Amino acid sequence: MRFAWLEERDESLGRQLALAPLDLASWVYGAGALVHRRLAAVLRPPRRLAARVVSVGNLVVGGTAKTPLAAWLASQLRRRGRKVVLVSRGYGRSGGAPVEVVSDGRALLASAQTAGDEPMLLAAQARGVPVLVGRDRVRVGHRALAAFDAEVIVLDDGFQHHRLYRDLDLVSFDGHLGLGNRRLLPRGPLREPLSALSRADAIGVVDGPLPEEDERILRRRAPRAFRFAARRRPSSLRALATGVRRPLDDLDGCSVGLLAAVAQPRSVRRTLEGLGARVVAERLFRDHHRYRASDLEGLGGTANHWVTTEKDAVKIVPSWLGSARVDVLGIELEVEDPGPLLDWVESRLR
Repeated sequence: MRFAWLEERDESLGRQLALAPLDLASWVYGAGALVHRRLAAVLRPPRRLAARVVSVGNLVVGGTAKTPLAAWLASQLRRRGRKVVLVSRGYGRSGGAPVEVVSDGRALLASAQTAGDEPMLLAAQARGVPVLVGRDRVRVGHRALAAFDAEVIVLDDGFQHHRLYRDLDLVSFDGHLGLGNRRLLPRGPLREPLSALSRADAIGVVDGPLPEEDERILRRRAPRAFRFAARRRPSSLRALATGVRRPLDDLDGCSVGLLAAVAQPRSVRRTLEGLGARVVAERLFRDHHRYRASDLEGLGGTANHWVTTEKDAVKIVPSWLGSARVDVLGIELEVEDPGPLLDWVESRLR
């Protein structure tokens, strides 16, 4: 779960004094990130692959829809006749193989435990596109070339990655969070200084618009970046235990509990409320949390009906639910006016 002060713009003097030690930690973090990037550029220059590489990443930790955006982009490029492979680090995975084939584009070949939750989401949302994971993304990229003859590699969460050369960097922002308090980790939500925006070739805002001051910062820091907008759209509802699908309208007027381990549970809550549901209970965990049976004990005693996300569902064993009723809410990314964005990407890849 997020700390509220990561997003506060106007802090009281008392709050500033209480968090002063984190300001020093942020300075150390920022200096370390800068030195690391510069040393990497000199000692280990980015490796080029015999394919175009498009990175989809973010500047703000978590909840910016970068993974759904990567899945959407890969699917759209495949529909335009490109041989596309999705590549992810597979955060939190326990698989020992240097490269794990999560999906070959036809069948699912891994689990959330061996691959991580986000690669499983990529495989579900980008059907027909192979998904590979591994810590060394240069090595993973070579496997994508050898096994799938990739023309385009879409790199999920690659904006801070140094070793692999990218032809394009797309950066996504959540319109509600924006730049948060505009400070670096751990004092704020920024993974890099705002100057890193100069590397962005395109910037997308999901569920926007951004706060006015954040928009001014983006225009100043990345004046030539291609701009696009997108929104999260609820797409399906199914029972976690049986897979039986139900219409989204069934949530209208329902009192539900929210079960989630995502960076921005507020986004899921807004979606549920937009469908007419009343969120009367919450059981929230940190992003990428690996569920255990004990995490789900007593669900039925606090709410009769629970809703979770696709990212969470791949890590929950149905037998752990007991008598609790849990539905999985599918959410897809919908890019507004996608034609110009896709034409621009293809023109740059040529």
